[in-house]
Amino acid sequence: MARYYDVHPDNPQARSIRQVVELVRGGGLIAYPTDSCFALGCQLGNREGRDRIREIRHLDERHHFTLVCRDFAQLGQFVQVSNSAFRLVKACTPGSYTFILPATPEVPRRLLHPKKRTVGVRVPGHPVAQALLAELGEPLLSSTLLLPGEDEPMTQGWEIKERLDHLVDAVIDAGDCGTEPTTVVDLSQPEPEILRRGAGDPSRFE
Repeated sequence: MARYYDVHPDNPQARSIRQVVELVRGGGLIAYPTDSCFALGCQLGNREGRDRIREIRHLDERHHFTLVCRDFAQLGQFVQVSNSAFRLVKACTPGSYTFILPATPEVPRRLLHPKKRTVGVRVPGHPVAQALLAELGEPLLSSTLLLPGEDEPMTQGWEIKERLDHLVDAVIDAGDCGTEPTTVVDLSQPEPEILRRGAGDPSRFE
């Protein structure tokens, strides 16, 4: 049964954040709010957590997982950012964008796209996500909480708790955080390619 944390959207209670991060460090899988809908998240090296996300969402091996990072500096430890991509990524972080970039050796091979050796990265602006990342001290391995066969991500914490009670270890509810997932931009090639249009303004990549 998942633990349920009702936290303030702008000033999340430090005790609750610490408890959630303890769960994550202990191998737990959480549902947490971002600035573009809820996400599932676990620790970077948590193989079982990754497999649980795949199972919940029915994902295949070509799915790009996302490393949700605290800031641009942390993001730079896990992906190679070319000079041309640097300004674009810097200008859009924090924000509702996911960038596909070549991974550094810091990223476990099993998390990479099998052919491209790329991974998704983003820096959220949501205070709760930022508090979790600050306490954890490393990125969260994440994926949008979009269930198989559904067109929109789940947005209500109580509903997530109800439907995924035995599939996740904690649900953090900070109120509605929207239904639109991030805009996904592939920056691994010379020219940017918009893979998904979402909450972030895609016009700067066109």
